[in-house]
Amino acid sequence: MRDANRLIAYFSMEIGLEPHIPTYSGGLGILAGDTLRAAADMGLPYAGVTLLYRNGYFTQKLVHGEQVEQPTSWNPDEILEQMPQRGYVPIEGRQVHVRAYRLMLRGVTGKFVPVYFLDTDVPENTPDDRKITQALYTGNSDWRIKQEAILGIGGRRMLRAFTHDVACFHMNEGHATFLTIELLSEHLSRFDKSVIDEECLRYARRQCVFTTHTPIEAGHDRFPIDRVRAIIGDHPAFHRPDLYGKDNVLNTSILALNLSRFANGVARKHGEVSRAMFPHHRIDAITNGVHAASWVARPIARLFDHHIPTWRTINSDLRLARGLPAEDLWHAHQECKHALIDLVERTTGETFDPEVLTICFARRATAYKRAAMLLSDHDRLRAILKHSGRLQVVYGGKAHPHDGVGKGIIKQVNDTIARIMGTDGADLRMVFLPNYDIGMARVLVAGSDLWLNTPEPPLEASGTSGMKAAINGVPSFSTMDGWWIEGCVEGETGWGIGREMKIEGSLAGHKLGVAASADLFQRDAHELYDKLENTILPMYYKRRAQWIDMMKSAISINGSHFTTERMLRDYLMKAYDD
Repeated sequence: MRDANRLIAYFSMEIGLEPHIPTYSGGLGILAGDTLRAAADMGLPYAGVTLLYRNGYFTQKLVHGEQVEQPTSWNPDEILEQMPQRGYVPIEGRQVHVRAYRLMLRGVTGKFVPVYFLDTDVPENTPDDRKITQALYTGNSDWRIKQEAILGIGGRRMLRAFTHDVACFHMNEGHATFLTIELLSEHLSRFDKSVIDEECLRYARRQCVFTTHTPIEAGHDRFPIDRVRAIIGDHPAFHRPDLYGKDNVLNTSILALNLSRFANGVARKHGEVSRAMFPHHRIDAITNGVHAASWVARPIARLFDHHIPTWRTINSDLRLARGLPAEDLWHAHQECKHALIDLVERTTGETFDPEVLTICFARRATAYKRAAMLLSDHDRLRAILKHSGRLQVVYGGKAHPHDGVGKGIIKQVNDTIARIMGTDGADLRMVFLPNYDIGMARVLVAGSDLWLNTPEPPLEASGTSGMKAAINGVPSFSTMDGWWIEGCVEGETGWGIGREMKIEGSLAGHKLGVAASADLFQRDAHELYDKLENTILPMYYKRRAQWIDMMKSAISINGSHFTTERMLRDYLMKAYDD
């Protein structure tokens, strides 16, 4: 950036910081929170902008193995600071008033980054308008247009009201793309223009950076352009299909790509997939990371503080973890594992054994994650465990309230767990922990012995849960997709399943055919069982020193690199320095 005093404004539909601030649904929001914490650590001129969801995402309950959603109760006035400034956004011809709450994030060096939560629940608004920001990812297409207008247009206007001088707007996914409409409006108004010309486009582009997070076509928001005009207004940009898409449908990612100076995917493979999905656009790749100080469990942090005291401010110094005393690392890990066992017992009543290999699979419940792979051949799994040693498995994850397939996956996993526990509980203990959130994730990524991830390539954009596990010395066992392509050193940081998928032209970003997908599932499941039987279980039970050595490698190779500190340095070099 030319002027270090000018702000980088980070716009995200969700930001996850703590369990008691439920303004996130999963990985996208947690990444946003980690990014902002790292910016505070690094003393960057940064600010976050998101929406205030008074009903949160939802609280997950399990009833007979099925997900049931309940609103999340919290009071932002007890946690956040209400700002006095007000703004408004035109919605269906009305002025919808917007206020903001602020949370100041303090970095490890004492620097602060503000996070602004936009809220329409103010007395000046109609009852329906007060509900626009009430809940995350709910409602129909019109509701989403309204929410994204509040984020993009309202966010820009509130930053002006706060007198922030913004040098760069970073749009975290296409949800924030209406920000570009406000920037175009600023130029049109300043120069009394009614037509978008190249100078107007350059004005918006030179200020915007765009990160896309999904290789799945359905993950890119699309809105009928007539509904966009009806809700936001008849803006000149909405008469430019060359800017927003085709077939009278506004694709938020295409609009963002057309009006950004820099765009990126969130892993090298995802960058490749994204370029094939949007072949007329330049799309780089910056691999995601995690905020080290937020995800390292206390017992591990104490070990780092003693042996690598600079790790909080210089995350890359975790490469020195190779020198950690093996016995001390194992004792710290066992302390984390006991915390996991306590959580399992409090939540489910099941008793786990700290001496038994414990695998965790916890992530959003959706089809491409293939959550049931480990359980797909019960007879094979039972035979493996009788031959190679006992196993404990912890599942967790939410399905979107409107995702019937995802809910079916949760029911399938829970039904399978009930059936297995009824017959083979001696060798295999399994639980599904409800309401997976940041707090639970912190326990699982540190307390598990092995982190399992089985997405169908190439549909995992990045994934960060395995990074969180690695920084705690927990190796991964994953299909070759997302970040794991970059982080897998076979037998050193964990184990891979299958091969990296080649991307061929227009097929990128689309799911495999049903038959091919089923064949791939069977091949990956076969390799999963083979490695579990012949490599993983024998190493854990018979070669403990080698296992601990792998834990050190997970930290020194992956934990030291896949951090938001490194990620932000990449953004500073590639995206923010115009």
